[in-house]
Amino acid sequence: MRTQRHRLSMTLQQLSAASGVSVGYLSQVERGKATPTLGTLTQIAQALKVETDYFVRTPRAVDSLTRGDVRPKFAVAGSSIEYEQIGAERTGHEMTSYVMNVPPGYASEVVTHVGEEIIYILEGEISQMVGEREYLMGVGDSLHYLGTTPHCWSNKTDVPARILWVGRMQYDKSDEIGQVEVEDTSVAREMLPLRG
Repeated sequence: MRTQRHRLSMTLQQLSAASGVSVGYLSQVERGKATPTLGTLTQIAQALKVETDYFVRTPRAVDSLTRGDVRPKFAVAGSSIEYEQIGAERTGHEMTSYVMNVPPGYASEVVTHVGEEIIYILEGEISQMVGEREYLMGVGDSLHYLGTTPHCWSNKTDVPARILWVGRMQYDKSDEIGQVEVEDTSVAREMLPLRG
């Protein structure tokens, strides 16, 4: 549910208004603290523009297959990055992955979060900052790091770049970095891959 909400750049408040379900209850559902009835789940699904079975169907291998020429693509409002979804976002899956198409001159904000990320450069060059260290990365280079270290990245060149991003993100409270608010919209909206 959280993944689809972020894909649509919706806050919990916006989802609550669209679904008629309280913010507090939606937050509990996203954190696995509450299980909605089928009726409530249908309200949430309609607000998130998916079918109810998006949340309840059992994943099959065929559901995880993406073809290069018909891969789902999307963008986040206000961003020039185009994402190609290559991972299957199903119940029980903890990792997600994207191919990111990065235009020349793009620079992300600095971000920290619970989880970890791996990036692999498919085309072009990327400058990746992790903590105080800058990594200049070209085709075939990869980097694996914890999200709890402040990080950001940019394409300082005049040609597009493509990145394979794989990660495990965690948005709710964690002992790893103290208290991470469940719905700090200034962060949650930006928590898509490396989008700081």
